[in-house]
Amino acid sequence: MTSYGGYQRTGYGAQGGEDGGGFMSGTQQGSQGERKNYADDTLRPVTIKQLVDCKEPYPNSELAVDGVPTTQVTIVGQVREIKSATVHVTYRIDDGTGTIEVKKFVDPEKPDSAPTFATDTYVRVFGIFSSYNGRKNIKAHYIRAIDDFNEVNYHMLEATYVHLCLVKAQAGVAGQQQQQDDGGDSMFVDGGYGADSGAQVGAGVQARLGNCSRNAKTVFSCLANSPGDGVHLNQVAASTSLSVRDIMAAAEELLSNGMIYTTDDDETWAVLDY
Repeated sequence: MTSYGGYQRTGYGAQGGEDGGGFMSGTQQGSQGERKNYADDTLRPVTIKQLVDCKEPYPNSELAVDGVPTTQVTIVGQVREIKSATVHVTYRIDDGTGTIEVKKFVDPEKPDSAPTFATDTYVRVFGIFSSYNGRKNIKAHYIRAIDDFNEVNYHMLEATYVHLCLVKAQAGVAGQQQQQDDGGDSMFVDGGYGADSGAQVGAGVQARLGNCSRNAKTVFSCLANSPGDGVHLNQVAASTSLSVRDIMAAAEELLSNGMIYTTDDDETWAVLDY
C-alpha cells in the first residue's frame, strides 16, 4: 500500500482489480521507450486547479503535482457541458477551483455505453491525467454520479490532506530551519506572526506567545491574520502544514494560556484581545 508522509491510498468504490484503486492492471509505452505501469501508481485525490497549474517541462513529459509524478487521479465536480463524438464523449467538469475536460471513450460495439448526466450534476471521475498540445485533460476509466454531497466535502478535505503531506515531506531540514527562523510556515499563510499581527493583540499575549511551542505559534499566526470572528479547524489545516492532531494540540495549548477562545464550536477559534 503506497504511503505519502502518513497518507495511504484508499478505495473509492470503483475497484477494477485487487487494490487497483479503480483501474485494471496495465502498461503503456512511454515516449522514450520505457514502459509505464499504471498499476504501480497511487490513485491521487486532487482539485482541478492542481492539475491545470501543473507544469509541463517539455511536450509529452511526465506530469507532476506537488513534485510527485502523477498519473492516476480522481476528481469531484459538476458537469458543465457534454459533447458527443464518434469515439468518445467529452465532459467539462468544474469543481470550484477550475475546469478541465474529461474524455470517456465509447465502445464501438456499445455506442450507448457512455454515461449521461444532467447539467450541474455532481460526479466523481477516475482516470489518467495527461496533456495534449499543452491542454490538460483526464482520460476517464469510470464516471459516476454523486448521491451524497458529503462526498464532495470529503474529497476536498482529502485532496488538501494529501497535498499537505507531500509538501511537508519535501520541505526537508532546510525548509524546517527556515520555518523556525520565520516563526511559522509561510508556504500557506503569507508572513509569520510579527509586526502586522502583533498590532492586533496586546503585549501580554505576545510575551506569553514567546514561551509557546512552534506549532502553537503557527496556529496563533493563522488565527491572528485571518478575517472574521473565528477560524475553523479545516481552514487552519488548509493554511498551514500541520496535521489535525498537531492543530488540536496547539489549540489546547493556546486555550490553556488564555490566548484564544472557542466561538461557534470546539473546533473554531479566535484570538483573545487584551
